[in-house]
Amino acid sequence: MIPPTIPELVVRAADHPALREHVSLDECEGIAVARFQGVRLQTAYQSIFDVSMSGMQTLWSSPEQADRFGDELGFQALTERADGTAFDPFDTVADDRELVVLDRLARTLHAINFFGAQRHGMLFLRVHERLLKSVKYDHGQHFSSVLISFGLSPARVIIELPSAAVAHRTFLGHLVNSYQRYGFKVAGNLPNAGHILSISEMARLDFIKIDGGAVLRDAMAKPLLGYANRLGIPLIFDRVSNEAQFDTLQQFGARFVQGPLFEPKKACVER
Repeated sequence: MIPPTIPELVVRAADHPALREHVSLDECEGIAVARFQGVRLQTAYQSIFDVSMSGMQTLWSSPEQADRFGDELGFQALTERADGTAFDPFDTVADDRELVVLDRLARTLHAINFFGAQRHGMLFLRVHERLLKSVKYDHGQHFSSVLISFGLSPARVIIELPSAAVAHRTFLGHLVNSYQRYGFKVAGNLPNAGHILSISEMARLDFIKIDGGAVLRDAMAKPLLGYANRLGIPLIFDRVSNEAQFDTLQQFGARFVQGPLFEPKKACVER
């Protein structure tokens, strides 16, 4: 079966009343974009790398050549304005119902650009605490139905839960079970290393994420990796910002990393 392209997915989005007014194709750039309250939104990605791949130990010296260092685990989707600046709806939208609409729009936009471009690996999508509280039941049902109507698989989408949700074991179990029931995988952001104890059979996460710099400052990288290995859950160190952090995490046996260090450097423009 030939996977759908971005233009084909944009056409399919027109079948959904909540999407047809917002999602369109930028024919010049060949990407899907969305408009919400006069703001043009687009997709950006941050790679999540598997540093066990051959050659990754030299990544920091040539981050602009990151695509040469084997396969990424996946990509974190980020929402940007047309000028490339980050767009945070939680700073501008006060109404929770409106926020749910915008979040669903952004998730669909990212999925169209990810799957339509035939990117490999997994698509990581963050969920804010306010959204989790706004939807009482069946978390993931709506988005799963949209993806399936597009002919896309929820199994390649990682729903990334905020640290506030991970800190509450019962709520975490409810969320994980719901999203997984609708075909998604689930990652949980740890507020700190100690909260890994909240992870149990009740909330069987597919991935755990934590701030790599904070873990190193607290000297918790080695015990955290050991506990995650006993749980059998892959641990992703996020926000890795410099070579020293990367080298130290690698020495402790870290496998998955993400952060500013691994982003391609932007060329300087002479004035």
